[in-house]
Amino acid sequence: MTDLEYLDLADRLLLAVEQGCDRINDETDADIDAQRVGGMVTLVFSNRSQIVINQQKPLHEIWLAAKAGGFHYRFDADRRAWLDTKGAGEFFTNLSRYASEQSGMALEFTAL
Repeated sequence: MTDLEYLDLADRLLLAVEQGCDRINDETDADIDAQRVGGMVTLVFSNRSQIVINQQKPLHEIWLAAKAGGFHYRFDADRRAWLDTKGAGEFFTNLSRYASEQSGMALEFTAL
């Protein structure tokens, strides 16, 4: 994957996260504040816990930090998905689980 391909895919992932927060805030009682600075999105929940999603350009990865731990994701072109580098699943499935755990309500994030 080229740097430009990575940046396009990573930007789409961050946009999907931001749009997911907007949708969740519109459709539920959740109050997620999504703050984006460059290649990083910080999700702040009403209980002040956070999830940080960050581009790691040199490695062509996305990093996710949540109460559950820190996770690295690499894009799998065959599956068209960001997968955990240690085999622990797909990015949006995991983000949904960690956000649900931290917010105390069922939340679902999806790719664009």
